[in-house]
Parts: sequence; structure tokens; C-alpha cells
Amino acid sequence: MNIRSFLTEKWRKLIIPIAAIAVLSIVLFFPREPSDPLSEEHGQSLFEPIETLPDIQEVEAPVELVAEAVSAAILVDVKGAVKHPGLYSMREGDRLLDAVDQAGGYTEQADTRLLNHAQRLTDEAVVYVPIVGEQPPTFEQPVASGSTDGATTKVNINSASESDFQTLPGIGPSKAMAIVQYREEHGAFLQLDDLKSVSGIGDKTFEKLELFITLN
Repeated sequence: MNIRSFLTEKWRKLIIPIAAIAVLSIVLFFPREPSDPLSEEHGQSLFEPIETLPDIQEVEAPVELVAEAVSAAILVDVKGAVKHPGLYSMREGDRLLDAVDQAGGYTEQADTRLLNHAQRLTDEAVVYVPIVGEQPPTFEQPVASGSTDGATTKVNINSASESDFQTLPGIGPSKAMAIVQYREEHGAFLQLDDLKSVSGIGDKTFEKLELFITLN
């Protein structure tokens, strides 16, 4: 072996381990960034901030249905010989008996003979149940809104009794008695406004009655 071959083999033994150590150092101390499969597929890394989702718009309530429900509600004041007197929320088309049921029903002292249980309720109406032997007070009853369409039973002023007249707005026992007496003394009414000839019934009272009375 000549000197040149010896030196070449010696340097080879030294360089190869050094090169291997250098490569290993590069791999250990300078690692590659981890690949993100989703970023390659979708063009976005998992480590990037996710865009804010759009706000969910609130679903507006059906205003028409709410308005219809509110308009159908009426308020009735139930007084007298019922178990729980007070204000009660009813619905259009409810009857007087429905309001009494809401108030817990009649007490043992209630006198129901003059009450029209089938009478339709109106907003702001007063339902008064007297006790036996009591003279019931007179309340101004509101006039039903809108024109009559046959849904409300009208009182025939030529055949109605005193109790029938008391179901009308603004007519108490005294006015009901006066109407019957006038009819007995002067005969049948020829037209509706003849009621104004009865003592105690003026133009304002007649305006409240006109929608609820008939000659037929």
C-alpha cells in the first residue's frame, strides 16, 4: 500500500461519520413543519382561526295571529252572589253563564230567576247576580260594536216581559216596568222610536237600545 492510498482511506473513514452526524443534526434540530392534510385539500390550515359564523336571524312572531288573539279577548266584570267576584277575560261569543262559571259559580243566596244565561257578553259588560230578595242595581251596559247581523237575539218590544227588557243595555227593573205599563195603556208600539215616549227613556238611552230591539 502506498502512502496516497493510505491517506485516502484514512480520510474516507473520517469524513463519512462526520457527514452522517451532520445530516442527523439537521434532521433533529431543524424539523420540517407538520403537514396539514386539510390545508392541502381545502387550502386552509386547522391552526388558522375559523371564520365567525353569520348571526342567526330571529324569527319574527306572526303579528297577525297575535293581533287576532288580542282582539278576540273581552273583559267582563262579574259582581254579586258569585263565589269569586272580579274581572275576567272572556272571548267574543261567550255567554253570561260562561262568565258565572269563571267566577266560581253561584253562591247559595243567588237569585237567578231574572238572569238571561244565554245573553252574549260584550267588552266592558257587567254581570250582576243578586241575592234573594235584593233589588239589583242598574249598570250602564256597553253597546256591542258593529252592525247587527242576526247573530244577536233581539228583544221584541211588543211582546217582551219585564225580565226580557232588563237584558237590554241601560234598562233596569224600573224602566222595564215603565215600558210594559206604557204598552198596556197605549197599545202596541208602531215604530221603534216610540219607546222614547216612555218616561225615563231619552235619546241617549234609545241609541243604546236600537241595535237590540225589534217590532217583529
